[in-house]
Amino acid sequence: MGFNDTEAASAAKAELRMQQALASSQVERDDYIDTTPAEPLSKRDINRMAWRSLALQASFNYERMQAGGWLFTILPALRKIHKNPDDLRNSAQMHMEFLNVHPFDVTFLSGLVLAMEQNKEKISTIRAVKVALMGPLGGIGDAMFWLTWLPICAGIGAALALEGSLFGPVVFLLLFNALHFGLRFGLAHYGYRAGLGAISALKNSTKKISHAASIVGMTVIGALVASYVRLATPLEIHAGKAKILLQTDVLDKLMPNLLPLLFTLLMYGLMKKGYSPVKLIGVTVLFGLAGKLLGFL
Repeated sequence: MGFNDTEAASAAKAELRMQQALASSQVERDDYIDTTPAEPLSKRDINRMAWRSLALQASFNYERMQAGGWLFTILPALRKIHKNPDDLRNSAQMHMEFLNVHPFDVTFLSGLVLAMEQNKEKISTIRAVKVALMGPLGGIGDAMFWLTWLPICAGIGAALALEGSLFGPVVFLLLFNALHFGLRFGLAHYGYRAGLGAISALKNSTKKISHAASIVGMTVIGALVASYVRLATPLEIHAGKAKILLQTDVLDKLMPNLLPLLFTLLMYGLMKKGYSPVKLIGVTVLFGLAGKLLGFL
């Protein structure tokens, strides 16, 4: 290799190091290189984002939680917004940070974030909005879906199934997903349209919405305990010639469905002490078998 070849190789290496340093410095930027607001996203873009949000937890892990699915959700829109490859890379890198939000109302956050990305807000501002809304959206989603809508739909479907109707699971799926998909797509468009103005409104109503939904959810769960937790005893108490049925003459007089309530509270107490649901299922099965064989259930 001649002198000129060596000099060219050194120059190429220096150029490569300079490019790498430039790239690493660009990753640390808090603003985008191209600060011109992008063209508005179309309804098709928002609908596509909502569909892709179904894969939010497909790459769930304990390091970044839903970050991979989150980036997959908004990546086509980011590519449309950021024409500069360095801006796209910096945005994607920021969106691969830790994220943990309810999978059903996540589209509100993604729509809001895309509105901020379109306006080329600072990266730190977008990150702060994501962090600020993860908790409220998680609380609202849990109260609305897991504690309220899911028990209601499951109760209706189970009631039909217990009567021998094949439409029980069908009705459950249709009712649950009607609200699920309605909110998933509706919140996507609402979050995008509302932009930053929706943040203050959400924060002001978060506690009220969660509190109201929790009350409804607890009421529904209490009704489900009385209706679907079946536990009774055939034991009898003999006093001379008198025979007293423990279930109907004693327990039901004190409170109907007292045993199902006590068993539910027992399971809840064990869960609070750290027992896993799998262990509690095993305990329930063993308790039921022992009670049936020994004759006290």
